[in-house]
Amino acid sequence: MSDAPTPGFDDLTRDIADVPAVEVITTVAVHLMSAAAVNLGLAEEGADHKDLDEARKLIQALAGLVTASATEISSFHAAPLRDGLKSLQLAFREASLVPDAPGQGPGEKFTGPVYG
Repeated sequence: MSDAPTPGFDDLTRDIADVPAVEVITTVAVHLMSAAAVNLGLAEEGADHKDLDEARKLIQALAGLVTASATEISSFHAAPLRDGLKSLQLAFREASLVPDAPGQGPGEKFTGPVYG
């Protein structure tokens, strides 16, 4: 058992205020990517966690975040997020028994149709 005091709300608020927006945005994007990959069955024991409905929601949210924030976080940060997003969109299409029509897949209303 630790004797260290638990940080209070004021301490946590001060800490998050010191984090640059680009870092918050990219961290959230990476979490969305990771969760989508797990739900696409791309993690170890993938079949046990595969849930395409959940993956669709996560990819849709990721596409919205990446598209909306791209001009704010610069190409240096946005380009790898776009690449990861495209990879997840293609993996979703591959994992689907009945693939969505071009432009109808998760996130494609933000990114446009995704082709391999």
